[in-house]
This record gives sequence, C-alpha cells and structure tokens, in this order.
Amino acid sequence: MLLSESIAAATAVVGYDLIEGNSLKQSDKPRSLIAAALAGSAAALDTLVDIFVGQVKVGAMYNSAVGAPNRDHLFRIGVYVPANQEVHAYVVRAPVTNPITIILDFQE
Repeated sequence: MLLSESIAAATAVVGYDLIEGNSLKQSDKPRSLIAAALAGSAAALDTLVDIFVGQVKVGAMYNSAVGAPNRDHLFRIGVYVPANQEVHAYVVRAPVTNPITIILDFQE
C-alpha cells in the first residue's frame, strides 16, 4: 500500500505533519513501514523530515532530489507499525520553495 502526499512549501512549515489528514496514516491492522521517499523543493537536501510511529521516532530523511520521488528515491525503513497506531512525518527543516512530496510504502 502506497501513501503519497504533495504539500506546498508555504504549508510545509516546521512542525507540520506532511501526511496529516491522509486516511492511510492509520490502519486497524498491524503493518510494516517498508520504505519512504522525499523529494521536491528548490534543491536536494534542503528539507528534513522526521518519521514517527506513534511517539517513537523511527527515521529522519532529507529530500533526495527536486521534483517528484520515484522508486530510486525510496530508502528502506523496515519498522513494525501496530494496529491503530498513527504514522507521522514532521517537518524539521522546511522546504524553501516548490512543493515537497513524500511517499511511504506499507505492507500488511
């Protein structure tokens, strides 16, 4: 199952959850967060996002490219997500310009 969100730079401020409001951020079944990708903004490595499962930080990632992420941009995470637990992607360093796009790959 693939979760994908593209957020305007003006919205993706520090502390904003990039997947806020996405129905796939929580499931009534246990699953695994297999991989994640982040791309966009004006330059690679100018945006930093922390990935959380509930209140536990499981990763931090920079945008690896401008534009939209693809299969080559996926970084393996491989973390268990209990049933009914929300996943979050909080902005730590905001994009300068242009939308930022995140992809999370889940397996049930």
